[in-house]
Amino acid sequence: ATGYGTVYFVDEMLNENGLTLDGKTMVVSGSGNVSTYAMEKAMQLGANVVACSDSDGYIYDKDGIDLDLVKELKEFGNKRIWEYTKERPEAEYHADCSAIWSIPCDIALPCATQNEIDEIAAHMLIANGVKAVGEGANMPCTIEAIEIFQEHNVLFAPAKAANAGGVAVSAMEMSQNSQRLSWSAEQVDEHLKEVMQNIYNDCKKAADEFGKPGNLVMGANIAGFLRVAGAMVAHGIR
Repeated sequence: ATGYGTVYFVDEMLNENGLTLDGKTMVVSGSGNVSTYAMEKAMQLGANVVACSDSDGYIYDKDGIDLDLVKELKEFGNKRIWEYTKERPEAEYHADCSAIWSIPCDIALPCATQNEIDEIAAHMLIANGVKAVGEGANMPCTIEAIEIFQEHNVLFAPAKAANAGGVAVSAMEMSQNSQRLSWSAEQVDEHLKEVMQNIYNDCKKAADEFGKPGNLVMGANIAGFLRVAGAMVAHGIR
């Protein structure tokens, strides 16, 4: 759910700026649940995902990642990502996982770990023409990297908003249980898409209203603060 949610947030951010996922080259770090399903949803929306990683290294498949093979290796086989090249010998394996950000791409989704994109990686991405960065992991970009993206007008989706999909779907599960309902996977996916679009719009609106248009980091902070403050006032706290 988190992976799907991140992609929906990024897709809405792109659409608001006259862009689309369709046909874009994407690099996704990691190969766990978040990254695997971020890749899946991105591919469904037309992106060409060319690289993913694990803690040992990364694979680069210029023709597009074979997601079924990645799932077979990581979800069912508990194997290392380098074994991808056994089945896809045309793909490249590189032992340094941090170097995945040297691959030219339109969209980067850091979905592996905290602080994986530092200022050096940010400059590499910008030099190679990145248009958007969406945080799927918890705080995967350093403060310095975020500032660099903002300075160079790279669209940036902060983790506190963009990776809210997991929590959102947990709330949906609680709602279904309390109402004795059972939604199909398609219904959950549609609800998740709507939730992530609303989160994006809240962040954008807050950034606009407080004089920082396009700064979704500030927008997410302000929107979150206002939501908490509103709840406190509703409970009689002044």
